[in-house]
Amino acid sequence: MRRKIHLSFTTKLFLSLLLFSLTVLALLQSYIWNTTESNLYRSLGEKAQIQAKELSVLPNLIQYVEDKDINKIAILIKEIFEQSDASYIVIGDENANRLFHTSGRSLFSPMIGNDNQEVLNGNSSITISEGSLGLALRGKAPIIEHDKVVGIVSVGYLIDDIYALRIKQFIPFIVFCSLLFLALFIFSYFFSKAIKNQMLNLEPKAIALLAKSQKSIMESIFEGVIAIDLNYKIININQSARTMLDIKINDDQLHKHDLSEFITSSDFIYKKENQTEDIHDHICYFNNMIVIASRVRVVIDDKIQGWVITFRNFDDINVLSMQLTQVTKYVDNLRTLRHEHLNWLATLSGLIYMKRYDEAQSFIALHSADNQTNLDFITKHFNMPAICGLLIGKYSKAHEIGLNLVFDPACQLNVLPSLITETEFMSILGNLLDNAFNASLKNEHGDKTIYLYLSDATNEIVLEISDQGCGIDQGIRSSIFEPGVTSQEGKEHGIGLHLVSTYIKKANGYITFEDNTPYGTIFSVFIPK
Repeated sequence: MRRKIHLSFTTKLFLSLLLFSLTVLALLQSYIWNTTESNLYRSLGEKAQIQAKELSVLPNLIQYVEDKDINKIAILIKEIFEQSDASYIVIGDENANRLFHTSGRSLFSPMIGNDNQEVLNGNSSITISEGSLGLALRGKAPIIEHDKVVGIVSVGYLIDDIYALRIKQFIPFIVFCSLLFLALFIFSYFFSKAIKNQMLNLEPKAIALLAKSQKSIMESIFEGVIAIDLNYKIININQSARTMLDIKINDDQLHKHDLSEFITSSDFIYKKENQTEDIHDHICYFNNMIVIASRVRVVIDDKIQGWVITFRNFDDINVLSMQLTQVTKYVDNLRTLRHEHLNWLATLSGLIYMKRYDEAQSFIALHSADNQTNLDFITKHFNMPAICGLLIGKYSKAHEIGLNLVFDPACQLNVLPSLITETEFMSILGNLLDNAFNASLKNEHGDKTIYLYLSDATNEIVLEISDQGCGIDQGIRSSIFEPGVTSQEGKEHGIGLHLVSTYIKKANGYITFEDNTPYGTIFSVFIPK
């Protein structure tokens, strides 16, 4: 069984280019050959006719033909023939009989070719006829004296001589075509090699499979993925990105559009200072949607060719994050309450063991009254169960770590604006309280009291948290709301205030901070209702 030979794509391309080059050159040579033949026959025919006409008007020749003086005709024509490129010259009389032939053929015999009658009628002619020397291209003219044809001049070019002349003229073109084919051979070789390198030594089928696999992989990614070039033209996009950005243009037309047509101005994408670095997990706006986005450079041969942008709706991340955060907070609050309750039970157990029943009764009444007072205040002034649970947990945590969380008597909160969710507001409140707790613990000289004011009594929700902590470093005051900026140690910090600022901006609000007296910071949040 004969084994089938499989040629690679680049080999097929190389052979196809060579075959095409050969075909084109063959057609070109055929065209030039035929064109050269036509032009050569036409030019030599006209040349033969002109020479015949010039000879026919020579006075001496006319006289010699009338006298049939073959010797003088021979002397005259031989001298002229030596300077001519014609194959032969024949002189005939008024009956088309030879008076002279340059080849020395028999004289006074008829001129062969059956093309003399028109000349004897007084007209010159160009014909291809079979003569005594063979097939020839002949130009003939009548010798006229006193309006009477007295003879014939025939100038001929043998077809064999014409063919040899054509070959001689065609040799430079053959050389040129050979050099051209050599150049095409070299070009085809290096072109095929360049294509092979561009294709990473892969076959078209493998490239097609790779492209389909890449498309399938992109479509399987839950996050939105957009690949763009240096001119921000979209190269590739997956369905998740199409859905989130509401892009309905098909892939064939999408490469003609700029990314700016689908995502409005964003420093994350268009800021020139960010074009030479990778950015990960950046919270920003794509149109009116908050996303967590990353942008990675596409670097080929040490040159940036574009970027790949991945993004996910921040609400999806936030829901999971808040669920985890709430569970963590609930566990933390329960741990705090359990720890505090164990301390309370230990104290009560000691008083009972010492049989100091009156003091134990007073301790129970005082402890219950204090907890009940704070619980009643929170549930009465904040008409949102999740907010109440958060504040109760924060109050217990503050008590456990040696801090005092004080609520302003004017606190109240009934409903949140539509532009901010309950979980987002809890994130704002929880992060600001945690920062106040951390700052208060760092400052040994400040009061350990944190004051909280939260009210929706006016046309905006006002939140104010003040502490006597360590304050904010001068070096980070201008960038404190940017991601990663923190005065605390550890990679897990530096995102809280950025989240707070993002949520507040989304709700069309704003946040300010100022130094407290004598220590600490006052954060103020204003969110329009």
